[in-house]
Amino acid sequence: MTTSTPKPPIAPSMSGAGLRTDTPRRVVDIPGAPVRRPDAAAPPAAAAAAPQDQQRRLTVGRDISLSGEITSCDVLVVEGTVEAKLRDGRNIEIADSGLFKGSVEIDEADIAGRFEGDIVVRGRLRVRSTGKITGSIKYGELEVEAGGRLVGDIQVVEPGATVARIATPAPVELPVAAMGSVAE
Repeated sequence: MTTSTPKPPIAPSMSGAGLRTDTPRRVVDIPGAPVRRPDAAAPPAAAAAAPQDQQRRLTVGRDISLSGEITSCDVLVVEGTVEAKLRDGRNIEIADSGLFKGSVEIDEADIAGRFEGDIVVRGRLRVRSTGKITGSIKYGELEVEAGGRLVGDIQVVEPGATVARIATPAPVELPVAAMGSVAE
């Protein structure tokens, strides 16, 4: 008496018929590799998303440490620890588990973890409820969720103004609620 094991279902209507449908699939884009298209007649929406896919993005994962100078990086995502100098990027995102020590000049910043050092954000600086920035802080726009903390020298960067690098006085901690009453 022979017994046979059941075969996995086959999806004949899909391209690549004969593939097991119970096996999870994950598509990984490799930086610098041509964008893969599953179908030659891709919808125009896929073409519109291409510029975002071509951004130079660096993710420093949990339990990873990185130190040095970071250049040519459009988006930096920090989930671990980074000690670096970042210049001329577009966006930095620090997750609640992340720590960045150093200096940053950037267009946009979203801080949910800790930042220690000098940060210049030409556009919007967003500090989440779990975020804390310590050091010299310069921003174009500021958004702070309840619980977010800013400690140090805080200045507004006027649109189109060049940021001058000057020595800053000793840091002063201000509660976020008191910032509205500070004369600029």
